[in-house]
Amino acid sequence: MKIATFNINGIKARIEALPRWLNEAQPDVVCLQEIKSIDENFPRELFEEMGYRVETHGQKSFNGVAILSKYPLSDVTRGLPGDETDEQARWIEALVEGPQLVRVCGLYLPNGNPAPGPKYEYKLAWMARLEERMKALLALEEPVIFLGDYNVIPQAIDAARPEAWTEDALFLPQTRAAFRRMLNLGLTEAVRTRNPAQGLYTFWDYQANSWERGNGIRIDHLLMSPQAADLIEETGIDKDVRAGDKPSDHVPVWVRLAA
Repeated sequence: MKIATFNINGIKARIEALPRWLNEAQPDVVCLQEIKSIDENFPRELFEEMGYRVETHGQKSFNGVAILSKYPLSDVTRGLPGDETDEQARWIEALVEGPQLVRVCGLYLPNGNPAPGPKYEYKLAWMARLEERMKALLALEEPVIFLGDYNVIPQAIDAARPEAWTEDALFLPQTRAAFRRMLNLGLTEAVRTRNPAQGLYTFWDYQANSWERGNGIRIDHLLMSPQAADLIEETGIDKDVRAGDKPSDHVPVWVRLAA
């Protein structure tokens, strides 16, 4: 089972690029972020014709997450528990009923800039809620993957120019400490576990020729429960998607499971 995460930065803008990648990469399950569409306007028929089941948690013009799956989906949850007043569409989870049951939790973690400030406080509070959800799902002792755009640069190795990010919410010490607390719950960070090399990035800003200059950062991650980590066969970052026509500023990240 091949499971991927992809921040598409707008379904309308990526209406050709996303199906092209799906046809090339053939993932079984994809968690999408920043669909920037309400549920009713998401082009679900396009993906259903490609063999995917579609679940969305949309929001007009901003945020929005979705799951595409070639397997049946059940136990779908929309919205991260812990704050009933939070109206931002940043979380969707479901049980994938494949050869082996795997729970996927697609997330779009807040950016948090400018920091300090209310947006950064919201980011840290969201991360605290995420940690609590992780604890609850880990207690089930089942294969679970928490995947998406974390808006976290975990280590200096995860940025081409780490010195440029020292005051940014993505790289502040409090942000990285919150990410480490999640890992310390017993989660495995799929890509780094398999590939400790430098130069692994998942995002290149549209500005300042970041792609052409290789000025990337790694902020899209897959965190695996012990039961899911035991099934890892390989991981990858589809970097070349960034060089395609009308690309997102993110690229897909994936894991293949023996499931």
